[in-house]
Amino acid sequence: MAVVSSVVCRGVPYVRLNLFHLPQFPATSVSRRPRKLSWHFNGLTVFAQYSQTQDLFTSRLQDSVENLPKLVEDIIQTSINTGPRGALRLAQGIQAVIGVGSEWLTDLSKSTDTSSRLPTQMQLGLLSPLYLRRLFERMGATYIKLGQFIASAPTLFPPEYVQEFQYCFDRAPVVPFAEIQKILREELGRPIDSIYEYIDPTPIASASIAQVHGARLRGSKEDVVIKVLKPGIEDILVADLNFVYIVARILEFLTPELNRASLVGIVKDIRESMLEEVDFNKEAANIESFRRYLEAMGLTRQATAPKVYQQCSTRRVLTMERLYGVPLTDLESISSLVSSPEATLITALNVWFGSLLACETFHADVHAGNLWLLRDGRIGFLDFGIVGRISPKTWAAMEVFLASIATEEYESMASALIEMGATNKDVDSKAFARDLEKMFSSIQDLDTEVVVAAARGTNSNTTAISANLVVDERQMNALFLDVVRVSESYGLRFPREFALLMKQLLYFDRYTRLLAPNLNMLQDQRITIASNRRSSNRNIY
Repeated sequence: MAVVSSVVCRGVPYVRLNLFHLPQFPATSVSRRPRKLSWHFNGLTVFAQYSQTQDLFTSRLQDSVENLPKLVEDIIQTSINTGPRGALRLAQGIQAVIGVGSEWLTDLSKSTDTSSRLPTQMQLGLLSPLYLRRLFERMGATYIKLGQFIASAPTLFPPEYVQEFQYCFDRAPVVPFAEIQKILREELGRPIDSIYEYIDPTPIASASIAQVHGARLRGSKEDVVIKVLKPGIEDILVADLNFVYIVARILEFLTPELNRASLVGIVKDIRESMLEEVDFNKEAANIESFRRYLEAMGLTRQATAPKVYQQCSTRRVLTMERLYGVPLTDLESISSLVSSPEATLITALNVWFGSLLACETFHADVHAGNLWLLRDGRIGFLDFGIVGRISPKTWAAMEVFLASIATEEYESMASALIEMGATNKDVDSKAFARDLEKMFSSIQDLDTEVVVAAARGTNSNTTAISANLVVDERQMNALFLDVVRVSESYGLRFPREFALLMKQLLYFDRYTRLLAPNLNMLQDQRITIASNRRSSNRNIY
């Protein structure tokens, strides 16, 4: 389970230190001899510059000396926590570099045979997009996730790298079923066939940290899915993330300016969220919390989340009810299940918005694979591996923010964000409002590609029409990061919950364009964004 997700950016305005500012000297200090005046003035200026630089150097040196013990303590403690895993990962890293290096040398020899000039890809060696992506894949889960972050950050990385690292979303290796069975025996402490009547050896899905198999429970005959943590993943994550943390600490120590960008803070957030993601007990708790929310609000006929079977779930194994349905992007299937796709979308929106107020956590990854229309007409929320927790202050900001979007009052939106402490400096609110208007106009101008396919039956004259929304993750991420980037130029610092909420709104915006093109999800009276105080609803737990 993770409380982060997707991507979290913190930013501060760029500050240029004027280290060689020329001081202005009073006229009374000038010598009477003109020719010596210029030389004397220049001498004083050079001396002043030298003195100022020396003072700055002395100040930084003193700060470094004071911070050195804490840095050393951090490195030692982190190394102790990593233990022998660090040496193992170092060996694996060397092996991965050698392997990809060999591939590069092989390709290099082929290139030199066919062309007199090396392609740019070959000139960059292991730092080229192709070979760096291959290296990340060989290094395993942590680096695959870092690759996914690069692929999701087109405003932070060159387009060649963003494009190449898209493959990190698709190429998680499959763990042999024999290893999955071994983990199940170790974790459950009983023979597998005493719990499950059947387990499909072919996985339903294989991600970077876990693999999912379909199964049937013995006795009750209920269909379930088993989510199994891949072997050795936790040790790999601990070693890799501790290494990244140490590097970040050293970089901040050597370059104090990075402290303003909260580099270590960002790395700590990533480390915390990724380590939580490998604890399925936390994901189970979040699923149960969401199910309690649905029961307390009387929404069980409108939506559901998979039931967790605690008796066959552990920290590394999660057994859940298997739900059958279709993603919210499958228009043809949705139309065959319900008479009004628009009403289905409104239900999904109301359930999700309600969870922001009345549930301990909210689902923070509502892409089409995790939000389904089930066969019985209910909305199914799947995979609570990424959730968010929203503070009252952030929710208050978000309410004003959403209300301003709905009414397109960008000046009030800018003023509200500034007054609520989202920035640490004076801001030109009118200029900020104009930039916000441009950003949200770009959301309205997003092109949504609907692919319509027609196929004639082989034994009849009937024609099946299928329409699906093409969801361009790169376009969505580019838009979101553009919002963040422009806001950073005004000194804004978005809380992580704010970023998560914005990303989910972009997902729902896409579903709206397919299922209900005439619906304005922030203005429609059938959609309730906020109706009750969070504090009163949380008492149900």
